[in-house]
Amino acid sequence: MLKLRKSEERGRGRHGWLESRHSFSFAGYYDPSHMGVSHLRVINEDRVAPGAGFPTHSHRDMEIVSYVLEGALEHRDNMGNRALIRPGEVQRMSAGTGVSHSEYNASQIQPVHFLQIWILPDTAGLTPGYEQRAYPAAERSDRWRLVASHDGREGSVRVHQDVALYATLLAAGQRLDHAPGEGRVSYLFIARGAGELDGMALAAGDAVEADAGDALRLTAGEDLEALLFDLPRLV
Repeated sequence: MLKLRKSEERGRGRHGWLESRHSFSFAGYYDPSHMGVSHLRVINEDRVAPGAGFPTHSHRDMEIVSYVLEGALEHRDNMGNRALIRPGEVQRMSAGTGVSHSEYNASQIQPVHFLQIWILPDTAGLTPGYEQRAYPAAERSDRWRLVASHDGREGSVRVHQDVALYATLLAAGQRLDHAPGEGRVSYLFIARGAGELDGMALAAGDAVEADAGDALRLTAGEDLEALLFDLPRLV
């Protein structure tokens, strides 16, 4: 059975320079019924004020994926990486044994809007790593474009877990289907725009969890951007 999670049900964090919505329990927001789905632990929708950002801080044993919707995010870490992440680009950072990094809005004028995604790795104590790739709009238009996977296939960034992450830019009136395989679960997140899923209205920030046997039939009511996670069903 499809499980709908409405945008307004998410947790909220306000820190002056940061407006954040939490799909799952995070920081000061705790909801034991929303601790994640399979190995997917965090989807934070963050809006960062011009010139502001997350100062240097550390993580361990987490696969961190950043997906920018608007603006540009400036990344620096103690592995020597310095980069700008723009819409259509996906960044993967494996924290492993420990990594320190900062993420700032690269603009002094415009806010940056991005999704921060955490996935539990399949192995603890990995060597920290970094990867970033661009996926032009044409590659994501009206199709599920694989952008992250366990084996890095089809030009996707590699995450150290049995997960496949797809992105789409779906034009108004267009439809995409997906069905989780046996022993799998899918999590659909609407990043922007609005649509319909089997008669269920979806807006930006809404999410739907689907199990094996469920059919996801997503139709765009207006141009929309969405992410789809394919994950193992945990016992």
